[in-house]
Amino acid sequence: MDDAQRGPLARSQAPEDAGVELTLRPRRLDQYFGQDAVKESLRISIAAARAREEPLDHILIHGPPGLGKTTLAMILAAEMGVSIRITAGPAIERTGDLASVLTTLQTGDILFIDEVHRLPRVVEETLYPAMEDFSLDIILGTGPQARDVRLKLNRFTLIGATTRYALVSQPLRDRFGATYRLDFYDERALAQIVRRSSQVLGCAIDDDGVAEIARRSRGTARVANRLLRRLRDYAEVEGDGVITGPLAIAALEQLQIDALGLDAMDRELLRVLIDRFGGGPAGLETLAAAVSEEADTIMDVYEPHLLKVGLLQRTPRGRVATRFAYEHLHIEPPKPFAVESPQRPLFDADAL
Repeated sequence: MDDAQRGPLARSQAPEDAGVELTLRPRRLDQYFGQDAVKESLRISIAAARAREEPLDHILIHGPPGLGKTTLAMILAAEMGVSIRITAGPAIERTGDLASVLTTLQTGDILFIDEVHRLPRVVEETLYPAMEDFSLDIILGTGPQARDVRLKLNRFTLIGATTRYALVSQPLRDRFGATYRLDFYDERALAQIVRRSSQVLGCAIDDDGVAEIARRSRGTARVANRLLRRLRDYAEVEGDGVITGPLAIAALEQLQIDALGLDAMDRELLRVLIDRFGGGPAGLETLAAAVSEEADTIMDVYEPHLLKVGLLQRTPRGRVATRFAYEHLHIEPPKPFAVESPQRPLFDADAL
C-alpha cells in the first residue's frame, strides 16, 4: 500500500529520499544545532540500539511550538536507517485509523504522532498494548458473534510530540522509554541555523545579517527560517541579493518585527494590557476577548516569548505588564510601580 492509498492520515519518508534535502530541515544529528543535552542523549540511544540491532525505545518530545520536534523524529529515522510515518493526534479519530497505520509498519519503523495529547481516549487505550507488547487487540463482528482477536505487530518505535505535556495522560507518559524537553534556542544556536539554512537556500548573508535574524527570532528555529526566507526576498528586490546588517534591519522593520522579536500582535497585546487594564492584572480570557484572539493562541504563541524577555508576568490574579514593557513601548509607567523588570530581559545563552 502506497501513501496515496493510505490517505492523509500518514506520510511516509524513507531515509534515502533526496527530495528532503531541498528543505531546510537537517537530515543528521550533527546538522541539528542547539539542544545539546538532548542530542547527546539521543546519540547514545542511537548507538546502543544500532549495536544491538534493535529499534529505539518509544520517545516523547515536548516543548513550545517551532523548536524542531518533527525534525528530530525525521533525523532519528535517518540515523537508524528506517522509514517514518507522520500523523497527528486529531487525525486518528477511530481505532481503525490507528490499526491501518500500525499494521503497515515494518520492523524498526518510526511512527511519529504530533500533538499526541489530542488522541481520542479510545484510540489511546488501543495504543497501550501496541507500545508494550507490540500487539493490537481488535473486535470482529457485533453482538453475540463478536470475538476479540489479537494481532502481532512488528517492533516499531513511537515518537510522540506535544506542546502540552501536562495534558498527556499518565498511563501514556509511563509507556514512553525516554522523555525529552526542547527549550528555546540561544542566539549562538540560532545563528548556526541561519547560516546553514542560507547555504541550503543559496542566499548570501553576512555576519551582521545573521546576528539580526538570530536576535529577532524569538528563540525559535522555525521563526528564524521564516525570517530568512522573507529577507532573501527583500534582498533580491530592494538590494543586490546580499542580506547585510542594515538591509536586515530595514526588512525586519517593514515586517513590523522590532529589536526584541516582537511583532504587531505582541505589541497590541501589551498595549491593550496597559491602556485598557492599567497594566494588569488581567485574566487570560479577558485579554483574549480584548484583542479578538483565542486564549490558547495567546498562551501558546505569544506569552512564552513575552515572559522570556521580561515584558509580561503571570500572577495568581492574572497577567501583568512589567516596567520593561512600558519602556519598550515608550509609555510612562505609573508610580509607584508594583512589578519591576528583570535585570537581563533580553535573550542570551545564560538566561536559557
